[in-house]
Amino acid sequence: MSKNVLTYGPEDKIAPIPANEAAVQTVVAEPWLKVEQTCFSDLEGTNFDRDGYLWFVEAGGPASKLHKVNCDTKEDVVVFEDPEKRAMSSVKPHKNGRIFIPSVGPVFETGYVFSCNPDGTDYKVELEGPIVDDMCFDSKGGYYYTHMHGNVSDPDGGVYYVAPDGSVTPLLDKLCCPNGVALSKDEKTVWITESTAMRLLKVTLAPDGGPTDIAPFAVNVPYYFTGGGVCDSCEIDDDDNLYVAIYGQGRVLVFNKNGWLIGQILLKGRETGDNLGVTHTAIRPGTNELYICTNDAKNGAWIFKTTAFAKASMSSYQFR
Repeated sequence: MSKNVLTYGPEDKIAPIPANEAAVQTVVAEPWLKVEQTCFSDLEGTNFDRDGYLWFVEAGGPASKLHKVNCDTKEDVVVFEDPEKRAMSSVKPHKNGRIFIPSVGPVFETGYVFSCNPDGTDYKVELEGPIVDDMCFDSKGGYYYTHMHGNVSDPDGGVYYVAPDGSVTPLLDKLCCPNGVALSKDEKTVWITESTAMRLLKVTLAPDGGPTDIAPFAVNVPYYFTGGGVCDSCEIDDDDNLYVAIYGQGRVLVFNKNGWLIGQILLKGRETGDNLGVTHTAIRPGTNELYICTNDAKNGAWIFKTTAFAKASMSSYQFR
């Protein structure tokens, strides 16, 4: 009589692709730029400015550095290093040229939004208090940010809107460590990744596009992520597809504007447990070149590159 035996697949001990996601269209991102570090720290916040420079930060630990990369030459310049090590977490260029930098703070107790000139000068505080992991501007110059706090037993995180005049309005509360936030091209939908609950949230705004008076049934959960790690930051392309980085899985999931999973991007090496710390994506203006930041203790910090479904969304605030 034969004996049935369970056997491991090639990724079963690391980060296997869930069966319900294995059949979606898949591409593999290749290493593009190794980022030299003096200490281990996650890379975060890839984004592009009006001049086509790629920005990102070294997020945690004793690093807290702001980087600017020329994609044609691969020249990587550290523009600013925060002497107080307040854990930068993303980069959002303002259309006036200033660089806005969310921060979760050194110990997730007091967070910030900073801004500085493109050369790192005039570094100043724009917002203090909330644990700000990510933010996105709207066309008016206001911005949404995630207060990265709470967990499944104490959901006290939230997403807030800061108007151009500085007034702050809650958009959604009682969340489990909200991480990424993105705005659709028509500014009628706010996407939120809820890290510790592993959920993708879709918030339909009021008809006037404001952050208040959300209509009934306007908040829903189009997707529950599977497996270990957390859903991290998210960005849109010019077709309103949403790219969600999955930290701890070495991949990015892509959803259409209605929240349906339509593709995934795997980082080369993830099948052997490398490059799993994916946090953020960005598409180079005028192209469909997708840049992804990641880090691990073995291989160090890298920017990976592949192609997206569509070109970069030029409706983003910094390009208007």
